[in-house]
Amino acid sequence: MKNILSIQSHVVYGHVGNSAAVFPMQRMGMNVWPVHTVMFSNHTQYGDWGGKAMPASMIGELADGLERRGQLAQCAAVLSGYLGEVEQVEEVLEVVRRIKAASPDALYLCDPVMGHPGKGCIVKPGIQQLMVARMPEHADLMTPNHLELEMLTERSIGTLDEAVSACRSLLARGPKVILVKHLIVSDKPDDRFDMLAVSRDEVWSGSRPLYPFTRQPAGVGDLTSGVFLAALLKGMTIKEAFEHTLAAVDRVLHETHAQGSAELELVRSQHEIDQPSCRYDAMDISGRYAV
Repeated sequence: MKNILSIQSHVVYGHVGNSAAVFPMQRMGMNVWPVHTVMFSNHTQYGDWGGKAMPASMIGELADGLERRGQLAQCAAVLSGYLGEVEQVEEVLEVVRRIKAASPDALYLCDPVMGHPGKGCIVKPGIQQLMVARMPEHADLMTPNHLELEMLTERSIGTLDEAVSACRSLLARGPKVILVKHLIVSDKPDDRFDMLAVSRDEVWSGSRPLYPFTRQPAGVGDLTSGVFLAALLKGMTIKEAFEHTLAAVDRVLHETHAQGSAELELVRSQHEIDQPSCRYDAMDISGRYAV
């Protein structure tokens, strides 16, 4: 059983951050150690919430405790997501350094949550800039959405060619795989949700249905990152992990839409997370973008 240290937000009500990723990764057979960067009553897209960010020093203190138990060397991966304070950026990177020193094969997946004002996702000033400057050189995997990919690469992206070029520029800074959790290209049909997976030698394009929610549920990106990481740790190839993620996330959203829920129906659809009942084939377009 693989151990994952998951450093991201937690909400009491609903499913974002660790509340969206921990249970799905556990359902896929991972042992997950959650570290909460914030504890909120609910996600910020509701417009108001209770709770607060955790002290940045707590991340290192919790890692100290794991080290005393001899567990840093047993960690297979670190997943980081929403951060609540600027100082947490360096704390996360220090924990990644310590775990890689103790467990050289450990992976670091950075989900670079940098806010989306249009959706009500809010991060504190300075976090975006530090993530852009610091995270890529340390990450093995990154899972930006379209806007975050533009921020990370400081370029506008409107076509598939531009998206692949942006991913390649990001790969040059350190990561081995980029999963674009939500790709918005100019000719995309309104009922389709596109994703992209890019490594040095591979480019995979995939899509799933986009359900007509009045407002798209929060936490889908956090779920996506967690499922993709767990799939890779189970030994899947990039293609297999990509296809599994497409199908698993689709089944959760299908059930969420069927229930008329504003929050992800993770428990109702838990059996679909590990063994999805549908399949979405990834298209190999590597030949178009050979290095």
